[in-house]
Order: sequence, then C-alpha cells, then structure tokens
Amino acid sequence: MVDAQTSDVPLISERVGDRLRAARTKAGLDLTDVATRTRVPLRHLQAIEAGNYEALPAITYAVGFVKSYARTVGENENQLASALREELGEARANAVYDAPGYEDADPARTPSRTLAWTAAGLLALVAIGYGVWRTEMVADPAPTAAEATDEQNSVPENGQTVAAAPQPVPIANPSGQVTLTAKESVWVRIYDASDKVLFEKEMAKGERFDVPATANAPKIRTGRAELIDVTINGSAVAPLGAPERTIKDVGVSAAALSARAPAALVVPFAGN
Repeated sequence: MVDAQTSDVPLISERVGDRLRAARTKAGLDLTDVATRTRVPLRHLQAIEAGNYEALPAITYAVGFVKSYARTVGENENQLASALREELGEARANAVYDAPGYEDADPARTPSRTLAWTAAGLLALVAIGYGVWRTEMVADPAPTAAEATDEQNSVPENGQTVAAAPQPVPIANPSGQVTLTAKESVWVRIYDASDKVLFEKEMAKGERFDVPATANAPKIRTGRAELIDVTINGSAVAPLGAPERTIKDVGVSAAALSARAPAALVVPFAGN
C-alpha cells in the first residue's frame, strides 16, 4: 500500500473497493479468505470491490460489509465507512438509510438477502403497530363545545371521559385520485401487490406523485412518513405512519385509505 504521507494522490481519492482490494492483496488474502473470516457472501465482496453497490441488499448492509472487510485486512473501518457514504452521495439520504435507532448491519447476523428483508419486514410491522396505537391515542380532533358538555355529564371513576367512537365513514371517494406530496426531501418506494416498483426516488420538497388508479393494491415504503402529505381528490388524509419510523406495505390506494376509520376520543376530566 502507498504511504499516505509520500503519495502524490490522497487515499481518499481512491474508490473504497480499490482500497480494500489493495489491502487484501498486501495481506496475501483472496476473496474466499475474506468471505470465510467475515461471513459476508463472496458475491457481495465481489460487488464491493467492483463498486457495484446496487447488487447489495441495502445501503445499510453495504456499510456493515465494508466495515467487516476493513477490519479483516487491517484498514480503518470508520474511515472507509465515511468514504463509502461520500462515494454513494448519501449525505442527503441519511435520514432514510441511517434512521435514528438503527446501526450498521453486522454481516455475521445478516448472511443472506432473504434474512435481511425478513428482518426489515418485522421491523416495519412493529412500526406500523406503533403508528396505529399512536394514531388512536393522539390523532383525533378536539371535541366541540357541545360534545365537551355532553362528556362532562358522564364521569367514570378513573376521572376521564370517553366519547364513543363515531361510525366509520369513508374519508374520500374510494375510486378517487391519490396524490403524495413531499413536505421535505424524502425517499419513497411505491409498489403493487406483485412487488412491481411503480415509483422509487428521493422526492424533492413540493414534488408530487399521483398513484395510478389502475395499480394493483399499491403500497408504500419510506423512512419518514410524516414528511408526506396524502390527499384523495384534494382532500387530506391522516399521516401514513408515526414520525421517524420506517413503514412498509401500507396501502395507498383510494380504497385502502378510505377504509381507515376514526378512533375513540379520550378527554381528561377537569371537574370536581
């Protein structure tokens, strides 16, 4: 390896894959040796050295694999992880791919693409469950003066008044046009029941996407649902999920959004 103090070209100018390959060669290892020691699949190591990051399960795993590879060949894992993010231009997408509460993947615990997606699906289900609970607890509008008066006429022993939930009613036309509008830069993926991707990109602030009315049960995946406004024929729809939590497989057809019913309203009682 060229000494960083005597080289005319800084190491940071090299691609991450080139630096790892050079360190591996200096250590007298081949890729199968690295695969055995790191438990990272050989095809993923080949993709890293070639700079073919699209062949990896996800950006988070790419960072984890690079760190493990770097440790094995004696390179600085944090420096290479930073270089990888710069190489991928991930500075604007960190809010999606490096969301708070998630660490870089440990290759020893993520040996395959199937396991990675299974784990992501389980996390998404937990997030959706939390979102439903949170919506039921805090998302309802304040009661009108007449409703507040009716509630004060009935006081349960626990000091709270519970208003009966209204009958579920459609929030918009089930066959209307669903539109997603980014309030800030946010990454989204829209796909149908067969997992065909209909739309995938980092939306800019103010950018809109009309969900095709003919799509087969379209769904959304994103890490920042609170940054997306959803409307049906111009009528606002409740947030798709809790803030700063990844959501997946949430229906965004007009029918799916219209089927969401309002929750019961709980108001603290301030009387004697």
